[in-house]
Amino acid sequence: MTRLWFSIYNREDYNGPEPAFFNPERYEFLKTIELNYEIINQELLDYLNEYQLTSYFNESMVASKNSWKTISLKTWNVNLYENHKYFPKTLRIIKSIPSIVSASFNLLEPKGHILPHCGDTNGIFRCHLGLSIPKKIPECGFRVKEEWRSWEEGKLLVFVDANNHEAVNMSDSNRFIFLFDVVREEFFDHKKMICATVITSLFLQKRVQKVPFLTKSPLWMQILIVKLLLPFTYIAIPSRNFIHKILNG
Repeated sequence: MTRLWFSIYNREDYNGPEPAFFNPERYEFLKTIELNYEIINQELLDYLNEYQLTSYFNESMVASKNSWKTISLKTWNVNLYENHKYFPKTLRIIKSIPSIVSASFNLLEPKGHILPHCGDTNGIFRCHLGLSIPKKIPECGFRVKEEWRSWEEGKLLVFVDANNHEAVNMSDSNRFIFLFDVVREEFFDHKKMICATVITSLFLQKRVQKVPFLTKSPLWMQILIVKLLLPFTYIAIPSRNFIHKILNG
């Protein structure tokens, strides 16, 4: 049985048994997303008529600053209620799938490159629904392990986020996808722990940009910091959701 893995507890790349990509047709709930492609895409287009996406916080992950931009509805079970009003139909779709813990719209600008990296955990499938895809590989595509694939509009790419991966858009147009994370069935009983651990990891990643010594500290110290913060994160996720739901009506 595959064991749970978190990047925050490791300094070496993940080397699990999973294939580069999974067949989305094996998972009935994923058909719901593909069948609603036009609805999801239209809500993004409506949003872009008035607003812009925001640059991803971790600038070290891209070759060109501000080339990767997002807007999130949900991130590791933290609900971004302030964004829900713009995407009500998409929100209803993802709410119908309880195993979804994150969902966002993602833009990779022309000549953009999300650098090779391993994700936060092997506890989820990361899924990309192609929305606006200007070209196929090699100009525009996605690699997991040693395999490159093109995004396709209305189709899903499904992979384990912990595996080394990267994305490129060498075309002259924007690339848009709808990204969502689904807790793998074998780890569903650990859903709260997975979300709390990754949220803690993301919190530390943000701090690292201001306090670089954290990346140079011994691994045992990094693990200790995470363990100390985890109880607070367990409480913080539902507390934040409760407060922000009230504040956003």
